[in-house]
Amino acid sequence: MTALIALAGGLGAAARFWLDGTVRSRWPSRFPWGTLLVNVLGSLLLGFCTGLVLDGADERWLLVLGVGFCGGFTTFSTAAVDTVQLAREREWRLAAGNALVNLAATVLVAALGLGLGVLG
Repeated sequence: MTALIALAGGLGAAARFWLDGTVRSRWPSRFPWGTLLVNVLGSLLLGFCTGLVLDGADERWLLVLGVGFCGGFTTFSTAAVDTVQLAREREWRLAAGNALVNLAATVLVAALGLGLGVLG
């Protein structure tokens, strides 16, 4: 099981690298849209997996997809560094927006995912 979780984590990290890079190259912006998208999608998936387990699905799904894939995919630390970097560059609105939108959006979609998982 540990190897499967580690493999899922590696796949999540590779998916994050690809998606963030794709967003940054197609839509260049001072705002870190790629990191935000990664964190929102990962939170939605983690909420969904948690809802499935609460509804009776095998807990191993949550370990592999939640801890493994979502753990490798999402990146709170990058969101924090992006926020600090924007603040250091005196991009106050972008820094505040990044911090607030990351927090609000990820919590909301995690709740949505949880609801969808329980209903599923």
